[in-house]
Amino acid sequence: MVGPEKKKKKEKCPECGSENITHDPSRGETICSKCGLVVTESMIDMTQEWRAFDEDQRSRRVRTGAPLTPTKHDQGLTTEIGKGRGELFKVAPKKRAQYYRLTKWHKRLIKSKDRNLSFAFSELQRLISFLGLSQAVHEKVAKLYEMAVDKGLVRGRSTESIISALLYTTCREHGAPRTLDEISKASGISRRDIGKTYRYVARKLGIRILPAKSQDYVPRFGSLLGLSEVVQVRAVKILDDASKFDVTSGKGPIGVAAAALYISAVLAGERKTQREVADAIGVTEVTIRNRYKEIVERLGIKDKVEEMVKEEEESAS
Repeated sequence: MVGPEKKKKKEKCPECGSENITHDPSRGETICSKCGLVVTESMIDMTQEWRAFDEDQRSRRVRTGAPLTPTKHDQGLTTEIGKGRGELFKVAPKKRAQYYRLTKWHKRLIKSKDRNLSFAFSELQRLISFLGLSQAVHEKVAKLYEMAVDKGLVRGRSTESIISALLYTTCREHGAPRTLDEISKASGISRRDIGKTYRYVARKLGIRILPAKSQDYVPRFGSLLGLSEVVQVRAVKILDDASKFDVTSGKGPIGVAAAALYISAVLAGERKTQREVADAIGVTEVTIRNRYKEIVERLGIKDKVEEMVKEEEESAS
């Protein structure tokens, strides 16, 4: 039986036995702080030999490439001969035929998987930018899509529908959910196709996502309506209290979040009409009205909210 690994011994001064050894990187030496003996000299400096005083200098002087990233079909290690026909005229006339042949065969030798990923990731980049999502979501969707390609799930289905379905799944998993309507509008794929593809991909990849919480929608919906952070915090508190009374169970999280924001805005004096809330979030006024009635009645704040609504309507008129 192998015993536990021995701890690495500290470096000692051969002259006085002190363990108080300091390193001087500018001289490339290690020195005993007690007696002043130079223990090691002429050490090799493994750091860069250049300095940079701003980001522009750093980018010009650095000799390493960008870090590997799953958001590129080749992890960012791209090799490309030319970037269009304009590059052809930068080559000497005698070498143009050879350059043209190299470019043509380079494109032909790229694997079909790489072509697929290249197109899919460009579409993914567009959706991430359009929906304002984080880098973490971007990388997770890219990894899941590559898994889907390796398992042959993309065959017979449009790339856009697979990307949209994975984006919908990952947003919910990361606590930044986007509605099917938003993803449908960004991608041009119908809600029905996204939902159908989502269920198929989730089953094949073993993805199990719990239903989105109403609280997760509050910050974004609050920003869309131009409501303050105080209103958003109070809306989350209303949702927490409502969940204790089982008011929100079985209800659509988007409609419940919209109703909570409406109630919170009224109580904070930043009232928005139900029409304004419905148009901004993408639900019907009837949905907001029904969820609103259920919440205020169960929380016992119906009279208070309706009184404030009347006061605001009278002051406005």
